[in-house]
Amino acid sequence: MDVMERIRGIVESHPVVLFMKGTPQFPMCGFSSRAAQALAACGARYHPVNVLEDPEIRAHLPRFANWPTFPQLFINGELIGGCDITLELHQQGELARMVAEAARA
Repeated sequence: MDVMERIRGIVESHPVVLFMKGTPQFPMCGFSSRAAQALAACGARYHPVNVLEDPEIRAHLPRFANWPTFPQLFINGELIGGCDITLELHQQGELARMVAEAARA
């Protein structure tokens, strides 16, 4: 399976996906850590993908999403953004609403 198809499959198979460096328990960069903390703070159940363990995903996800950096948050198959956008949505209370809606969908 082509890496772009694998990425698409991951994004379409889970309501909330966070492509990050490391894991939620052991993030390997501050941006990934803050994004995972924001999701945890609003009680989100999400599928984490450690891009450091899959060089193909790490290399091709920026092209798939048209977003150059990590982490990348997808909700219902749509790119939401990176760390800054995730934190902003969390501070506004929107992130909790978005993940709750995704869980119901």
